[in-house]
Amino acid sequence: MSEPGTPGVSVVICAYTEDRWEDVLAAVASVRAQSRPALETLLVVDHNRALLDRLDREYKETGDVRVLANAGPRGLSAGRNTGIAAARGEIVAFLDDDAVAGRDWLKYFAEAYADPRVMAVGGRTEPVWASGRRPAWFPEEFDWVVGCTYRGLPRGRVRVRNVLGGNASFRRDAFDAAGGFATGIGRDGNKRPLGGEETELCIRLSRARPDAILLIDDRAVIHHRVPGARERFRYFRTRTYAEGLSKALVARSVGARKGLESERRYTTRVLPAGVARGLRDALLGRPGGAGRAGAIVAGVLTAAGGYVVGSVRARRGGVTFSVVDVGDGVPHGGGRGGGGD
Repeated sequence: MSEPGTPGVSVVICAYTEDRWEDVLAAVASVRAQSRPALETLLVVDHNRALLDRLDREYKETGDVRVLANAGPRGLSAGRNTGIAAARGEIVAFLDDDAVAGRDWLKYFAEAYADPRVMAVGGRTEPVWASGRRPAWFPEEFDWVVGCTYRGLPRGRVRVRNVLGGNASFRRDAFDAAGGFATGIGRDGNKRPLGGEETELCIRLSRARPDAILLIDDRAVIHHRVPGARERFRYFRTRTYAEGLSKALVARSVGARKGLESERRYTTRVLPAGVARGLRDALLGRPGGAGRAGAIVAGVLTAAGGYVVGSVRARRGGVTFSVVDVGDGVPHGGGRGGGGD
């Protein structure tokens, strides 16, 4: 239970596969061990009856953990919307099913909401590499590929355009103002790993509430497991291409000016500096320098290719997505995405 006088926090964890069984249990355990207790933990299962039943049995005697079936279409966005609709807390936090939260994760989230203008707070996500250490060729500037905080994001507690969905929280009022996560943009089980749904939501929220403040507090830390398959260049290439496709959808939905605002700084400042560091390390004989520089260039080109393809597809067929009112689950807006600059 939350402390008197502080907002109650509901934590939503979306799960879809029994392959992550131990990870899901660890994620829930990390929430239950918080220094600032959660009001409840909501486990939302994405169209997997076997996993739903198994989790039901696991937590049936537990009063602070509820297991729910995704009430919408398959995918992460609908799963999160199911959790939002069921949440009782004033704040709704999201944790990936293959991550564990640091002990003070919710403490730092809750503190930020003392300012009533704050509508969203994100944290820092650290990678836990399956091999035990970062691959020498893998640039920190691309840690978003494995769902983690990347070099180039501001440090401390700072205002941002958008939070990152696997380690984020929102005031419940934010969803009342802007609706839920858009379906048709984010991840869908084992399909190509698209993303961007949290960016689209945050931009939509800022438009609905121009006074809204969105923050990242890098003291709110979670540790995200990176399986061996995601340490390989093949996954890196697939994920950067998918990010380009995602950015095309987001830009089509909210307009290219806002949809690519942060990305312009990233590609014109952060990435060139990363290439320079990699080449310098290569000249100094440090391991992986040339590989990191090459990976940054390859990542930019692959993401750009995905963006071009996604933009062409969007212009030809329109962008099909829905934004639901999480109070009643009824879609509104969305449809064929528009939005100009």
